[in-house]
Amino acid sequence: MNYWVKLKARHKLIKAFRYAGVYKTVGTDNRKIFPKIHKLDLTTHSEEYVFSLPSGLDPQILKKNFFAFQQVFGTSISLEGEVKTFVLKVFSHSLPSELTYNFETFDSLIEFMRLPIVAGMDLNGDWITFDLVKYPHILIAGETGSGKSTQLRSVLSTIIQALSPKRLELYLCDLKRSEFHIFRHIEHVRGLFVTPKEMEPMLNHIQKQMQERGDLLDQHEEIHIDDLPPALRPPYIVLCIDEVALLQKENAIMELVEEISAIGRALGVFLILSMQRPDRKVLDGKLKNNLTVRMGFKCADLINSRIIGTPGSEKLKEPGRMFLKLPAYSDLKEIQAPYLGTNEAKKLLKEYRCANPKKSKMKHSDASVIDLKEVEENVFGVLDE
Repeated sequence: MNYWVKLKARHKLIKAFRYAGVYKTVGTDNRKIFPKIHKLDLTTHSEEYVFSLPSGLDPQILKKNFFAFQQVFGTSISLEGEVKTFVLKVFSHSLPSELTYNFETFDSLIEFMRLPIVAGMDLNGDWITFDLVKYPHILIAGETGSGKSTQLRSVLSTIIQALSPKRLELYLCDLKRSEFHIFRHIEHVRGLFVTPKEMEPMLNHIQKQMQERGDLLDQHEEIHIDDLPPALRPPYIVLCIDEVALLQKENAIMELVEEISAIGRALGVFLILSMQRPDRKVLDGKLKNNLTVRMGFKCADLINSRIIGTPGSEKLKEPGRMFLKLPAYSDLKEIQAPYLGTNEAKKLLKEYRCANPKKSKMKHSDASVIDLKEVEENVFGVLDE
């Protein structure tokens, strides 16, 4: 690497440290001690700086004054690290304003995942994927038009294509009656529920399934359903609730949702929850802590983005842009979610529709007269047919 290019890059980073106040002052002359720069890796596509903070300097100052690094290096940057050593990456290109969903693009990336989720593309141009079995329960939040709805559509379409109906059961709760109609007659979908009354027997059924799975694990002295003999492994269950905030006053339902979040992972039962406006009363401590993955699209303000756990998402501008909180990463990751329109989703899901849809879904007339036996006969027996 050219000496002068490297020296110029070092001076640029020190300027960012100075603007952000990332240094210690010592001695009577207030001499400044800046972070130690360990490595510079400069290519035509990106720049990478590895540095460590002086002992005693609060690392929170990096996050607090991250804007100073953006003022020096531009907005297409990321900063990762904990406590002392950090990596600053500067990218020569920015995220695309729109990313078209194409299952074949990331099919090989999720080939060996048990329950694959495709979140989107990062600043490196890499697809960010994760296994819901390893990182259970997702919260997706964002204002109208932010990309939340298409992300739900994308996530559900991906797992439908990746797993057979024998390995995956979907229970969809569409409290606004606007998001999940295209999934109504899909083989994997065991029921589409639009009111709390319709949800109750379904949740009781899932609770019963969890009890039976727990007994099965005890019997075979295993800790996860994937450790059972193949012939005994039950399918994964994914419960997806759109606008979960509308269940705020439904204490019995929220208790069952919280129970799933607490013990569902080992039993193969997972949650995908979404909401437009975050609500502290819904996202209480226990439930929020159990939602290990957060996808924060544009929120109204900092208060809302902090409730989700993705501070900064209130500043997002592009539709489909989000901050991803995933245990695999020490910091939030800015990514662009793939866009999947309703008509496109209908086309790719066509081959997964039930042969006899009239017999495959529960009745949505008066939920108050539907008992658990009727639900099991009309909804949960679909695969047996």
